[in-house]
Amino acid sequence: MDAEKVTHAGGCHCGAVRFEVDAPARLEVYECNCSLCGMLGFRHLIIPRSRFRLLSGEGTLSEYRFNTGVARHLFCRQCGIKSFYVPRSNPEGISVNLRCLDLATIESVRLLEFDGRHWEQSAAALAHLDR
Repeated sequence: MDAEKVTHAGGCHCGAVRFEVDAPARLEVYECNCSLCGMLGFRHLIIPRSRFRLLSGEGTLSEYRFNTGVARHLFCRQCGIKSFYVPRSNPEGISVNLRCLDLATIESVRLLEFDGRHWEQSAAALAHLDR
């Protein structure tokens, strides 16, 4: 049975990008060791797109794609923060950076490791998260 969902708010550093996500108060997030996530310090809360609402800043977002071009890395043009993106592992979902969520609604965080350096062998472990 799924844990009861709460509405978490979050956004970028300058506040231009704001969003809400519906997820449990006790979060499970993934720390990826790929080159990009390692450099950014991104901690992934992957959710179905239906549980994500962009409240402001759509026009402030800039997109970066590389490698296969499936992932849509979205950054605030004003402050440079990547608070969420469309992940290659779950192109029908959204990955929110735990570090960009407001703390008020987070009860606890369980950090799980994801081997993004060996993405092709590891990706199946995340396939269920956008459902």
